Formats: sequence, C-alpha cells, structure tokens
Amino acid sequence: MKNLAELLNIEHSIIVAPMFLISNVEMVVAACESGATGAFPALNYRSLDELRQAIRTIRSRTDKPFGVNLIVNKSNLKYKGQLEILIEEKVDYIITSLGSPEETIRSCKPAGIKVFCDVIDANYAKKVEAMGADAVIAVNNSAGGHCGNLAEKSLIQAIQAECKIPIISAGGIGTKAQIDQVMKLGAIGVSVGTIFLASEEAKISPDYKQALIDYQAKDIVLTTKMSGSHLTVINTPYVQSLGTKASFLEKILHKNKWLKKYIKMLLAFKGMRAIEKSTFKSTYETVWCAGPSIEYIKSIRPLKEIMKDLV
Repeated sequence: MKNLAELLNIEHSIIVAPMFLISNVEMVVAACESGATGAFPALNYRSLDELRQAIRTIRSRTDKPFGVNLIVNKSNLKYKGQLEILIEEKVDYIITSLGSPEETIRSCKPAGIKVFCDVIDANYAKKVEAMGADAVIAVNNSAGGHCGNLAEKSLIQAIQAECKIPIISAGGIGTKAQIDQVMKLGAIGVSVGTIFLASEEAKISPDYKQALIDYQAKDIVLTTKMSGSHLTVINTPYVQSLGTKASFLEKILHKNKWLKKYIKMLLAFKGMRAIEKSTFKSTYETVWCAGPSIEYIKSIRPLKEIMKDLV
C-alpha cells in the first residue's frame, strides 16, 4: 500500500490539518513548501468568491498538492457551491466531515480529485470505503478541537480489522517518534494540527499563542458545552466557570428528537461564535481549542521550523 507521500507525490506523509477559523493561505503554502501538504476548511471563507480566490492564491505561490476540508451535511448551506468550486479549481484532495460523503466522492472521481473522509469508528470507515473514498482520516481521542472516542492504536486496529482502506491518523502527534510509531501501526500518514497553532503563520491572538506555551497536556479538557459535540479545549479559568458538561436543560432538549437537530445547530452557532471571538481578540472569554500535543509547544516559530522537528 502506498504511503501518503507516494499517494500525493510529496516528500513527507504529513497533512497540516485544516483548522476551523485558523488555517489560511500562508499556512498551506508553508506546509507545501516544507515537503508536506496543507489543507484549510472551505468555511474559513465567508463567500464562494473568497474561497475561489484563496485556492488561486495558493496555486500562484506553490505547485505542490494541497486540499480543502468540506462539511458535507445539511448544516453547511454553502456545500453545493463549495463542492462545485473545488472541482472547477481542481484541488488535489478534499477532506470530508460531518455527514455522508457519497455525493462528494461521486463528483470528484471524474475530476481525479482524491477524497479523504474523517471517521471516528470502523463502522463509518466501512461505509465510506464502500462509497469509494481514497482514504480515511481516523480522528482519535487526542485530536484538538472536535475529537473521536477511541485511542489512536485502538481506532487504527478497529478500522484495519474491518476495512482495507488506507488510514491517515489524526490526533496527538507532536514528534517524529510518534509519527514513526503510528506508521508502524499501519497508517499511511498523519494529520497534525495543534503544534502548528504555534506557527508564525497562524494569525491567532497573542494571548492564544502565549497560552499554547504556558499550558500543558494535563490542561486539556473535553467539553460538550460549545458545539454539542466533544471538543478539546484549554482549561482556562473561563472554561472552568462555564463547566464542561451539558446542563440539565440542555440534556433534556438533546433527548427530544424533534428539537435535537435545532438545539445542536444553535449550540454550535453560539459556541463557534465564542471560539471565533477568543481566537483573534483579547478577551476574558477564553475558549481556545487545542489537543494534548500542546505539550510539545515551547515557542512560536515559523511553520517550516516546526515541520523540521517532525521529519
């Protein structure tokens, strides 16, 4: 089986992960020019024209492969238009999240665009394999932001037992030794996010960057308060004051099958607005996403220097 580097014709089997709000043109270009590959969420751009322009700007600055993360469920009202642009602009790969990728896979095949699907268990991996996905991104319980339920080894082995599809491991990676270990488990590559938050190219607030240096793995907590789904964040005093568990009322609403979808959408909207506010501005309402690999962040450096440590 080809590793990720061979699959994409790059030097290192590493994706600088698409991070909501944060991934930008500079990060993707730096990742590609460092011998890896980078991706960004389509939703980081508010309009379809801005999305198209971002792709073209990256293309003008690097000839290396890069990708775009696409939310494929009904909550993404821009999905159809985004998919159309990604195909028209011939991005190298699409990473699908939060829904069925069937239409995306079917549309991308004729265009020669690879589709990697986020999964958190073997059951979903089997489904996307049957749809024709090129690989799965196995999101484990050490991922920053939205994470899975299983540990890295358990998740990879569970997928291997049920599927033949290539596995890209996501979550908890901060060193070359960890990459070597996950490749020995059978992964073809890794998707790495948290440690690249501490890059000069990431346009997050100085307070957020300082927190990445000051806090450690023990300070990462799992919350369901912000989006209705599991989210790993830094346990700041503000997060402590909010609590990390859904309230009694929220639990009741979540159990109502008629209201559940709308409550989750409202929670996600409110939570993402709070995260956006604290990502870029100085505020006491500090909700900063990060995973346990925050442990390996000691300073703010150019992305290419962080990459050198990984390879």
